[in-house]
Amino acid sequence: MSATLFTPYTLRSLTIPNRVWMAPMCQYSAAPDGEATGAPNDWHLVHLGARATGGAGLIITEATAVSPEGRISPYDLGIWNDTQADAFRRVTAFLTAQGTVPGIQLAHAGRKASTERTWVEGPREIAPDQPLGWQPVGPSPIPFASASTIPEELSEEEIGRVVLQFADAARRALDAGFQVAEIHGAHGYLIHEFLSPHSNHRTDAYGGSFEGRTRFALEIVDAVRAVWPEELPLFFRVSSTDWLTENPDDAREGWTTDDTVRLAKELQAHGVDLIDVSSGGNAPDARVEVGPGYQVPFAQRVREEAGVPVAAVGLITDAQQAEEIVAGGRADAVLLGRELLRDPSWPRRAAVTLGGEVNVPAQYHRS
Repeated sequence: MSATLFTPYTLRSLTIPNRVWMAPMCQYSAAPDGEATGAPNDWHLVHLGARATGGAGLIITEATAVSPEGRISPYDLGIWNDTQADAFRRVTAFLTAQGTVPGIQLAHAGRKASTERTWVEGPREIAPDQPLGWQPVGPSPIPFASASTIPEELSEEEIGRVVLQFADAARRALDAGFQVAEIHGAHGYLIHEFLSPHSNHRTDAYGGSFEGRTRFALEIVDAVRAVWPEELPLFFRVSSTDWLTENPDDAREGWTTDDTVRLAKELQAHGVDLIDVSSGGNAPDARVEVGPGYQVPFAQRVREEAGVPVAAVGLITDAQQAEEIVAGGRADAVLLGRELLRDPSWPRRAAVTLGGEVNVPAQYHRS
């Protein structure tokens, strides 16, 4: 009998061949200006393609911006124009040819926008008046860190435009060959900023109560679901906690796991099929308890209390560990990040260890 990790998983009419999936990981490798701004290139094709030939059942691209100002850095992928969508077709065609489902994460960086690549020394932020920089936006004029640029508070009209940008991006993603769309509502980016009382101090319909703070997220889900085919699944990545309330010495209010469970029920009612459960990213000085599989308990809570399919992430490195998470009902799939950077063929090696099977390219077979 095959390991649970290597059994197919069906959402709506789409069957993903196994439960080992690749998490979105920024590469900061797209052109920052010119006609090819934000478009995937050879790096993205080889980077993602290697994990497809390695046996990943689903590959989700890095955070892909729905607008120029929605990028984390000038070097991020984007899908706000047809040139970018056309360039993605080469990537999705290759992934599909390997038996891997291509997915895309649609994102807006909000107040954490206009930053340098992670490997560049010196200040991470690019000031709005500097080359390649721009003015970040957010739900409230509260900077991410004390030295960060104060974001411009979005008006209700501007919020409506962002919602439409997500829908337009989803439309282009479908045309580019993607079969899974994931809305990025985690890690302190724009949607998470609206969700959390730590970063959302609004007093209008998009702030205050839980209903107000979740309104923006649900409007985006509705807009994307309206253009995303009924037969294809929609994911939502959420930070299950800001890591503020877990610290008894931190009096700041934040987004909690209780909030996440409540939101998950709403997301499912609005057409989301799976919650990608992560954590943190909204308070740079929050205390985080990190260890192997440290975010899995959050995913398990959402699965059990909200009754929604979930994917677990966070320091999942061992084949038996991943199998126990899925076979034990703690999550429906695992999303691997750094481990797949270290070993693109991790799924194939895990299949050998556990007695499962993944697709192996014909070119790799030897009689």
